Amino acid sequence: MIVIKHTSEITARGLNLDYYFSVLSDLIKARVRDHFTGAKSFCLDSLPALDKASDPLTKFIMENQLGIEEHYLLLIALAPHVRPGFFDQVIQEALLKEGDFPQIGGVRGKQFRGFIPTGETALFLLAGENWSLRQELMYKFFNPDHLFSRTKVLGLEAPSDGEPLISGKLILNPSMATYFTTGREYLPLYSTQFPARQLRTPLTWADAVLNRQTLQHIDELRSWFNHNKQLMKGMKMSRKLGPGYRALFYGPPGTGKTLSATLLAKELKIPVFRIDLSNTISKYIGETEKNLARLFDEAEYKKWMLFFDEADALFGKRTQVKDAHDRYANQEVSYLMQRIETYDGLVILASNLKTNMDEAFTRRFQSVVYFPYPTPEEQLSIWQKAFPQKLQPSKEIDLQNIAQRYKLSGANVMNIVQYCCLTALANKKKTISAELFLQGIQRELLKEGKSS
Repeated sequence: MIVIKHTSEITARGLNLDYYFSVLSDLIKARVRDHFTGAKSFCLDSLPALDKASDPLTKFIMENQLGIEEHYLLLIALAPHVRPGFFDQVIQEALLKEGDFPQIGGVRGKQFRGFIPTGETALFLLAGENWSLRQELMYKFFNPDHLFSRTKVLGLEAPSDGEPLISGKLILNPSMATYFTTGREYLPLYSTQFPARQLRTPLTWADAVLNRQTLQHIDELRSWFNHNKQLMKGMKMSRKLGPGYRALFYGPPGTGKTLSATLLAKELKIPVFRIDLSNTISKYIGETEKNLARLFDEAEYKKWMLFFDEADALFGKRTQVKDAHDRYANQEVSYLMQRIETYDGLVILASNLKTNMDEAFTRRFQSVVYFPYPTPEEQLSIWQKAFPQKLQPSKEIDLQNIAQRYKLSGANVMNIVQYCCLTALANKKKTISAELFLQGIQRELLKEGKSS
């Protein structure tokens, strides 16, 4: 019979992993002893003083109102991430001699050589040899409606063909492993499996120059973020309105679409990830949907903003299917459209030309925001903010006349400023001369095929 009692209080200072793993160690040893003694009953005491704990794992347990069994399940899945030799050491201590104990399940990885718990491990530790309880816990923890499955916090890896479901590895989301051990959010790195990069900027809205109409449309996105929960739940509009919010940013290159998305995310204090469309469609059939599913699942749980740049490259007007590659590409685009439409968060797609977008898709946007070239007055404001304090244009340069004369985007202006500043520094000049300034403008216009 298992009786686990601990009187140690969890302090409010930092992480409590030493305590947690001592509890888990006691459980493993008790289960092994129970197996050999033939005991049929068990008792899992709750972990004490949860209301006083301040560590991330306990906060997660309390915020989601999880029970003692879920708490132990998270510990079982977390152990290999924190203490690679934990299970091997404790199992051998329980057996009192060298040998295997197949009843506890577990597998070895390809690179990780320690014990990796499986579904069988979790059921043995939580239910022993109470087979009816095992079935109950299996359904409770690993069905699609459980919090762990819905939020992709924890699940079972699909087993090899013909093998029982419980033989699948117990998979803890890497971001949760990082959060439970450090208290910090884990942000995935760019890869073919995660084709997205986080956007960051040191700038603020005071550095951006946008026209009034564009700013008003961006206010609509703020309103959704700040009041959507009240609308959908408080006013019960979730029965009539779909999840999430989709906005299209369109306009010439360099007019502030990416910057605005990044500044909005910074203001709302949520990460924004730019989806790499060139790496989204995989040459391997089925890999695209797998990679996108992983990205959207992670983003939806974390409430990230998703930003698709040059969206017309993927969501443009579809052409006639000529071969199998086109057919699979259209299937993958349709899948991505479906995930965007059902994404319960903020999605922004950017395009240079609205007319390039498929009308069937643009109808699904709640907001369409136009980013035009800056007016002469707006361009003047960009020029005035662009140069560093210690390297200014000479007084003979009439910035107002420049703004009136040339049609330039904010990105064009910054390219010119960078060229002028670097050239001036290389020649040890203390100001930007009119000749150098004009040279920078002509260089930028020629680069874009415009007449000077």
